[in-house]
Amino acid sequence: MKSELTIQYAGNDSTETELIAKAKEAYKAAGNKVSDIKKLDLYVQPENSKVYFVVNDDFNGEYQL
Repeated sequence: MKSELTIQYAGNDSTETELIAKAKEAYKAAGNKVSDIKKLDLYVQPENSKVYFVVNDDFNGEYQL
């Protein structure tokens, strides 16, 4: 089975694929290697236009939707 999650809020659309890609970019921009990611948890707060993420249970980051 293939699935895709799309979050729609206040006229904006964000797909699961886009959210994951942006988290990886933010992780890399913080000086880390994307290849080190084994686990990625995303927490989307559309009311703040923010996505918070945790990589490998030990790195926390955030970015704007």
